[in-house]
Amino acid sequence: MAFEILATCPRSALRALRSGLASRRRRLTLAVALLLLGLLVACAPSISEREAVHVLTYDGTVDPVMVGYIDRGIDEAERSDARAVVLRLDTPGGLVSSMAKIVKRINASKVPVIVYVSPSGGQAASAGTFITMAGHVAAMAPSTVIGAASPVGSGGEDIGGTLEEKITNDLAALIVGIAEERGRNAEWAEQAVREAIAANSREAVELNVVDFEAPTLDSVLEQAEGRTVRVGEAGEPVTLRLVDAPGGVVFNNPTLIEQFLAILSNPNIAFLLLSLGAAAIFLELLNPGIFVPGIFGVIALVLAFFSLGTLPTNWAGVALIGLAFVLFAAEVFVSGFGVLAIGGAVSLILGGILLTSSSNPEFQVNRWLIYGLAVTLAAFFVLVMGALMSSRKVPVYMGAPTLVGRPAVTRSRLEPEGIVFLDGVRWQAEAEDAPIEDGASVVVTDVHGLKLTVRRGDADEQDNEGA
Repeated sequence: MAFEILATCPRSALRALRSGLASRRRRLTLAVALLLLGLLVACAPSISEREAVHVLTYDGTVDPVMVGYIDRGIDEAERSDARAVVLRLDTPGGLVSSMAKIVKRINASKVPVIVYVSPSGGQAASAGTFITMAGHVAAMAPSTVIGAASPVGSGGEDIGGTLEEKITNDLAALIVGIAEERGRNAEWAEQAVREAIAANSREAVELNVVDFEAPTLDSVLEQAEGRTVRVGEAGEPVTLRLVDAPGGVVFNNPTLIEQFLAILSNPNIAFLLLSLGAAAIFLELLNPGIFVPGIFGVIALVLAFFSLGTLPTNWAGVALIGLAFVLFAAEVFVSGFGVLAIGGAVSLILGGILLTSSSNPEFQVNRWLIYGLAVTLAAFFVLVMGALMSSRKVPVYMGAPTLVGRPAVTRSRLEPEGIVFLDGVRWQAEAEDAPIEDGASVVVTDVHGLKLTVRRGDADEQDNEGA
């Protein structure tokens, strides 16, 4: 009914309607922009309490997102003259580069940083060992673990040879320096790197790896009370007064943006965004004018490359994923009898496996996700897209006389080529009297295969086409 009403409206009314819709779109865009701005402001907390104890909480891998969160947390503590920062840490390890940045930030901090491995059952493994021992005060909850900081290869295997010796010596020197700076067990720290030894909370206290064991945050503050530590690059002595801090205890948790970035830093998400984004761009190229797949594809690829920037990316894996979609496209346009699609699936699987160059399982793409997505995309391009492209090659038997003289409505500006809408179908068209604006009435004058030739129509010719 609505389509019939639109079809019988005068041209001036249609222009007014389109103008009103454009105005509404502009207002909607402005509203969305203001909403996003409000969310960004809301997601950037500012702590006003002076001389408080700031508590940061991080549960995940050591990566650039963690670097940004800890850097922001310490900055906020310094700005508000905090008594101390307590970093509640639970990590299986992560990137050496990110770990080194966090250690540098703790060493440069103007406020004391207490690293507290918690909750019970948590760990400060691998890179987390360095961060814990770098704290001005180090504590562990009962039944937590620290250590196992040996470097390994990209598949979890021993690196071997001169490269392993070089990396091990470098990390051993770093952790020994950290331990000596904080007055902790340098011998054990070196063994954690060279021999991958680990210790539970009680053993760590007995071995002077950490300062004490604490079941709760309050216990951490009580046991740290009165200790004197040296902070900043100048090593200025500071006596901890935490129990009766004027600002109390404030929690500076990750913002929504930081949580979103942490989700994007998942290698499974990166693989999905990269693969689905490429597939969506390909669909848009096959069906221009739909826009939705193209918009999704561009957004997905931008997010994918951000995600890859936070991971230990192997760009050979990215290249193989790109090659996979080239082979999928070739299968659609060239009858490869499935061989090209199989090659694309194999390339996608290899690309997913090689996407990250880390031995840590937290940075590896799930194998079942790789296999499932490869098979699904291969089947989609062979069956669905193949059938679609084959249908486009079928001769059109309706004939030119059937379409010549029929009214249509433009769905893009014809300069002189574009899209028109006729009989519920979008057609490629070329205008005789270009340019013709989007939404205008046109009349078919000729047909060349699947492409129409049109001219500007009268207001009376715009009958029951709808929109």
